Amino acid sequence: MSTALTITRTAITTDPVSRIVKPARALSGSALLQLMWLASPALPVGGFSYSEALEAAVEAGCIVDEAQAARWLVDQLQLGLARSDLAVVAKAFGAWRRDDLATVIELNDWFTQTRESSELRQQAQQMGRSLVEWLKNRDGDPRVARLATLSPAPTWPVAFALAAAQTGAPLREALLAFAFGWAENMVQAALKAVPFGQSAGQRILGRLSEAIPAAVEHAMRLHDSERQAFTPMLAILSAQHETQYSRIFRS
Repeated sequence: MSTALTITRTAITTDPVSRIVKPARALSGSALLQLMWLASPALPVGGFSYSEALEAAVEAGCIVDEAQAARWLVDQLQLGLARSDLAVVAKAFGAWRRDDLATVIELNDWFTQTRESSELRQQAQQMGRSLVEWLKNRDGDPRVARLATLSPAPTWPVAFALAAAQTGAPLREALLAFAFGWAENMVQAALKAVPFGQSAGQRILGRLSEAIPAAVEHAMRLHDSERQAFTPMLAILSAQHETQYSRIFRS
């Protein structure tokens, strides 16, 4: 496990058999394409401009090569996203479908309050606001107006959950899209920050793709009391990145 995420790991099963979960219904071609759209780096929310402290980890010497970058990102997926971001998307997805604004507000507040540095909070809010603007250009869904009223700002996982709920796709597929979009952005950040070549980036993306289904299943099983955001070294590096002498990324 990477030195940057030094907390006790709870079991996230990686056995292939445990990953096989049948969706509640077939995924239509339209829903699949819309999920691919949401996961695309071309989505105009600015995800490509964030490294989530990876750039600071490179500066600190925690990541110097492909192997360390791969371990770092897999750890971040399992210790961070699976317990926090993906878990929030999972709960918010159902809340949006029920039009349960009270739960949406609670999840948005929790996610805002658990961002451990100003950079990470600004990232969550900027990407959330940008997705709201994108959603406003699509149709007249009244839930978008309610999303826009979240204070102090709609956060990225809560906004993504609404966009994914609009597609009609099952929850599991929505979470897979969210996680893969994150993975692709982070690999692109590693290509620039470490740096290494495209082939190395594709190998890392392959490792993340293998780990994502289990992380998604873990997030779907979490009860509210089990959701957590505790990656202290990421928080420290993110705070250090705010005053880093030379940097490419916004976080």
